[in-house]
Amino acid sequence: MPVRIAMWSGPRNISTAMMRSFENRPDTAVVDEPFYAAYLKVSGIDHPMRAETLAAYPTDPDAIVASLLGPVPDDRPVFYQKHMTHHMLDGFDRNWISACRNAFLIRAPERVLASYTEKRPEVALADIGFVQQSELFEREADRLGHAPPVIEGEDVLASPREALSTLCKALDIPFTEKMLAWPAGKRATDGVWGKVWYDAVERSTGFAPQRPHEPKPLADAYKALADAARPHYERLAKYRLKIV
Repeated sequence: MPVRIAMWSGPRNISTAMMRSFENRPDTAVVDEPFYAAYLKVSGIDHPMRAETLAAYPTDPDAIVASLLGPVPDDRPVFYQKHMTHHMLDGFDRNWISACRNAFLIRAPERVLASYTEKRPEVALADIGFVQQSELFEREADRLGHAPPVIEGEDVLASPREALSTLCKALDIPFTEKMLAWPAGKRATDGVWGKVWYDAVERSTGFAPQRPHEPKPLADAYKALADAARPHYERLAKYRLKIV
């Protein structure tokens, strides 16, 4: 049976770089935000490249679930699924999640908002996924009887080999050095929205060193959002993997 890994993140984390890392494994197929088009259709929200996304990807949540639980592309033994937590709207089936090994990629809300608002200034708490991530984490922890793996994006940037080795151990898959570097450029597996959001990762060939500076100060409206998101971030951060 293939190993299906669902990585749950909010936007403007290192989620696409993590997808690159797993895609560079010879045993792994990846999928990029499979619920994005369904989220756009049901929510009616206006995002960059909304029309192109709706035209290119399935919008029926049940059909998406079937694809995630069906044959893995190229019959690979590992299927890495990059998910945005805020895409899982109320009414979308979540029972399929138990068929995956679930992990949670976190980042401080101040850093998320500093990056997100450069691309999309209009933002609400629901857009950055912290509340939904906390809910999904609690659901999975209740199912397992213990906390699922939580990985802090800054830990990956600071110590990629150690962080990814620790994550792979938690997911019960072997680590490979191939996860540490990848060719620059676009991927056929990237969502069409990559034209707006993926400029930095398309230039990357690995995980960039941790930034030595703090993000620019947030506007007051964004500070309120960061304050609202922080308890949800801290809830998961208590369980972040200890990098060894």
